[in-house]
Amino acid sequence: MNLFDEAKLLQTRRHFLAGGKHLLGGAALASLLGQVGAFASDQHSVGAHSVGPHFAAKAKRVIYLHMVGGPSQMDLFDYKPAMQEMYDKDLPESIRNGQRLTTMTSGQTRFPIAPSKFNFAQFGDCGMWMNSDLLPWFSKKADDICMMRSLHTEAINHEPAITAMQTGNQITGRPCLGSWASYGLGSLNENLPAFVVLVAIPSNREQEQAISSRLWSAGYLPGKNAGVSFRSSKDPILFINNPPGVPDAIRQRTIEGLNSLNQLNYQAIGDPETNTRIQQYEMAFRMQASVPELTDINSESKHTFDLYGEDAKKPGSFANSALMARRLVERGVRFVQVYHNNWDHHSNVAGRMPSQCKDVDQPCYGLLEDLKERGMLDDTLVIWGGEFGRTIYSQGGLSKENYGRDHHPRCFSMWMAGGGAKGGTIYGETDDFSYNIVNNPLHIRDFHATVLHLLGFDHERLNFKHQGLDQRLTGVEPANVINDLLA
Repeated sequence: MNLFDEAKLLQTRRHFLAGGKHLLGGAALASLLGQVGAFASDQHSVGAHSVGPHFAAKAKRVIYLHMVGGPSQMDLFDYKPAMQEMYDKDLPESIRNGQRLTTMTSGQTRFPIAPSKFNFAQFGDCGMWMNSDLLPWFSKKADDICMMRSLHTEAINHEPAITAMQTGNQITGRPCLGSWASYGLGSLNENLPAFVVLVAIPSNREQEQAISSRLWSAGYLPGKNAGVSFRSSKDPILFINNPPGVPDAIRQRTIEGLNSLNQLNYQAIGDPETNTRIQQYEMAFRMQASVPELTDINSESKHTFDLYGEDAKKPGSFANSALMARRLVERGVRFVQVYHNNWDHHSNVAGRMPSQCKDVDQPCYGLLEDLKERGMLDDTLVIWGGEFGRTIYSQGGLSKENYGRDHHPRCFSMWMAGGGAKGGTIYGETDDFSYNIVNNPLHIRDFHATVLHLLGFDHERLNFKHQGLDQRLTGVEPANVINDLLA
């Protein structure tokens, strides 16, 4: 007899009753709460098998539009007119102040200033500055968005920077923001995943960055919280449709047989990944009925396509992905992550920025307008941004009509809209060079804490025990909810 079994036999009646004194009450409470969870106020507020929010959430769902590569803030949102007088002058050392450089520009003998070649104007009642040449549609939404101009991070290269932006840490293997949302809130539709990923295809493909499923991994969270990636063409999910000659009844019997075998294996070994696989098979079967209707956009009205633009009919385009994101959250998906590549402007800003903005300008406007018309914007948080910013000095050749920009982690711009974000807000300020933050710095940890707050979570209490530690998205360093960003 092993020591554990011997200890159970030697346990006194008094000890047993004391240890189980809350069992009956707990069972009664569980039966009253059902599968929704202790924090749910109604069946629509929290998904099945979720942790549940700590307080009333302002956002029920999130659409996160990530511009892979790092958009140039001073060419889009951070207007710096003083730079026009400093064209081709060296960046003062007092501004660079020994900042770490990438290997792309560390060998340059000088760092000539490249003012933005694009025109800016103020928009909305809030007077928000934006690129008036390239954002004619999106600029109409100035009073609906919360512009954050003082994001900063420690990461200076793409892989660690995008990993930190998505997971809170530069080291891969941790859960991303979407997985935390899935873990905390679950899905509102048992036939669709809580977390879906769409990878949009840019019209210009000069310099795309590699992205992989590590970015939407569940990390140490249960595997069911990982993002489910939808393909941009053909079947949205591989093997979602039955092979020729295989009816639904046969597919269901096959899955039931596989799950029975997996259940035996789980009972014998107790590996949580086996349980995850069982749930994935069951979800896959349920998705066979829901995904075809979801991905068939032919039912959308002409008015909707007019909002997003004609590219919305083109599978894999950013416009199509934005429309699909709305359809997903409308059907109960909690978190939709959309990636749009080719924002790495080391050269040819004049040639690439217009095509990148054309891809996203009208679709971003259309997404916000579409959500607003459907009464969904108030509780849907939309996020737009990259993993870092760009330098005011030029990388490579410089002319008044064209230039390149290197990576810059010290300051960059992002925006949020809906879901409790304060529209018409301009938060943070950078110096005349858009190089250093001079007011209201916003670390990505603060950004994550604020997003979790909008979803109803205290970032210090939303954690998961792993390797003996209470792990969380914001890590162990200080992070603060930025109340000025909240409506």
